[in-house]
Amino acid sequence: MEDKKQPLFSPTNLKLLTKPLGKNNPITVQVLGICSALAVTVKLEPAFVMAVSVTIVVALSNLFISLLRTTIPPRIRMIVQLMIVAFLVIIVDQILQAFVYDISKKLSIFVGLIITNCIVMGRLEAFAMANKPWQSFLDGLGNGAGYGVILLIVAFFRELIGSGTLWGYQVVPQEFYDAGYVNNGMFILPPMALIIVGVIIWIQRARNKELVEKN
Repeated sequence: MEDKKQPLFSPTNLKLLTKPLGKNNPITVQVLGICSALAVTVKLEPAFVMAVSVTIVVALSNLFISLLRTTIPPRIRMIVQLMIVAFLVIIVDQILQAFVYDISKKLSIFVGLIITNCIVMGRLEAFAMANKPWQSFLDGLGNGAGYGVILLIVAFFRELIGSGTLWGYQVVPQEFYDAGYVNNGMFILPPMALIIVGVIIWIQRARNKELVEKN
C-alpha cells in the first residue's frame, strides 16, 4: 500500500503556525529578537513593516535552506545560510525603499540587521536544516508572526500612551488635552519597551504555568 501524504494543514503542521504565537513565542519564550523589539516600536506603522519584513525573510530563508539542506556541506552551512538571508534582506530593503521610503528611513539600519536577527538564524539551525520545505516554511511564518504580534502589542501601547496616536492618527480627544492630559513621554524611551515586554512575559507565564522555569 502507498503511504498517504500528510495534509498540508494537518494538526501537526498547524501547530508550527500557532505555537509561536503563544507557548513558544520567539520573543517572550525563546527570548530572541529583543533588540529590534525595543528599537522599532515607538510607532505602529514601522513596527508592522518590520514584522512583515522579518516574517518574509524567516519563511523564505527556512524554505530555501530546507530545499538545499542535503546538498550543503556541514563546514560551510553557516556561510550559505547567511548568504541566503542577506540576499532576501537586500530584496526586502529595496522593496521598502521603492514603495514605503519614509518608513524605510525610520527603520534605518534595523532592516539590514535582520541578517543577524537571532530568530532567523535560530530557526534555520533548529528547524530548516532538519525538516522538509513545507514544514520549514510554516515554521518560518509562525515564528515571524509570533515576533510580529509582540512588536505590534508593544508599539500599540507606546504610541497610544506616548504620543496619543495610533498609526499616526490622533485618537486621544483634544478635550482631554484641554483638560490637562499630557502624553507620557517615558513610553517613547527604549526602556519602556523592555518593561512592556516584561509585563507580557509575566502575564503569559502566569496564564501558562508550564512556561515557568523549574529551578
